[in-house]
Amino acid sequence: MEAFPSMTLPFSYTFTSSTSNNTNPWMDSRIWSKLPQRLLDRVIAFLPPPAFFRARCVCKRWYGLLFSNSFLELYLQISPSRHWFLFFKQKSLKSFVYRNNNGGNGDNGATCEGYLFDPYEIQWYRLFFALLPSGFSPASSSGGLIIWVSNEAGTKSLILNNPILGSLTPLPPTLRSRLFPSIGLAVTPTSIDVTVAGDDLISPYAVKNLTAENFHIDGSGFYSIWGTSSSLPRLCSFENGKMVNVEGKFYSMNYNPFSVLAHDIISNSWWKIQAPMRRFLRSPSLVESKGKLLLVAAVEKSQLNVPKSLRLWSLQTCGTMWVEVERMPQQLYVQFSELENGNGFRCVSHGEFVVISIAGLDKALLFDMSRKRWQWLPPCPYIHGGCEEDGDLHGFAYEPRLATPVTGLLDQFTQLPYQSFNG
Repeated sequence: MEAFPSMTLPFSYTFTSSTSNNTNPWMDSRIWSKLPQRLLDRVIAFLPPPAFFRARCVCKRWYGLLFSNSFLELYLQISPSRHWFLFFKQKSLKSFVYRNNNGGNGDNGATCEGYLFDPYEIQWYRLFFALLPSGFSPASSSGGLIIWVSNEAGTKSLILNNPILGSLTPLPPTLRSRLFPSIGLAVTPTSIDVTVAGDDLISPYAVKNLTAENFHIDGSGFYSIWGTSSSLPRLCSFENGKMVNVEGKFYSMNYNPFSVLAHDIISNSWWKIQAPMRRFLRSPSLVESKGKLLLVAAVEKSQLNVPKSLRLWSLQTCGTMWVEVERMPQQLYVQFSELENGNGFRCVSHGEFVVISIAGLDKALLFDMSRKRWQWLPPCPYIHGGCEEDGDLHGFAYEPRLATPVTGLLDQFTQLPYQSFNG
């Protein structure tokens, strides 16, 4: 029980109540009270996490389901995938550098919080990360887990976190000293892969993108603790610090000029892929959608015969050719560009959904690719004030899960308490 001190109610809810004189005969307690427990468990396993945690307040048995191995096994088998998003307010890397150079630790000591967004119901929830040590920032997500990286320059400490449960699982620290590297995370039911690349500290005052190092562990008992390293391609730049995992490969935007860096996890090799219309792109982002790599960017060039636009391209199976798959409606793009005003935007995708958030504003668009529908998101009700003071919203594709048993593979590396990361 001590491993789950914050599981009673990790969400912050906003309820709207309504009253009605009509009763639904399907909700008659005389029917549900006779339902076998095994069928009730199947019904509960289909609940989204916010509803599940509310249901745990009903009785002792439902409260204990989170500690029941039989229920968690059933949950892992039948619970549907949910293409949700998790957002954090983060300041720019320059602000971390400024604070660190002036004796700060990169945060104000307040409890970190995240904002969970359900694109199906257009609903926001708030999550608290009370157990997370100070001085860490979210870096990547996969398989229901978020990986956090230490902000201090030097060898990097990493923590795997299940936000729904509040669990923290530390990884062994990296071997090379870095400032703000790009981090890729790939989690399957039987393996964990982490790649940390770039921003090698070549002196106390200079960095260069030289190397990448990999961590791997799987259910067969094989593991490599940063034992595999590789050299990065010449003239590469991980300006946004973001890697996207697609079918066993990590991808990251490369700047000046625009291209895509690709890394094969198995062969430990790197190569560059030419970006489409690279001379006319603005604010390009890479996202993963249904097993495919997408590039989202604004196309702006006064001499072009087509109007300015925001487009989505998909990388084909050959690995070198891009095909345009979608374009924002022109009238909507005019409205979007007026708000964006050249300040840039960020993109994150999960399943059939793409979220495009405007830098410096609490404005974001949701694109449902399956329905070809664009809509503005309601502002997160838990964020007060503008984005300029507290930082912009940075989003991660996140599938909330009540259990992530793959982290049990790391038990052999977790002898140190979490407090050891504060230093």
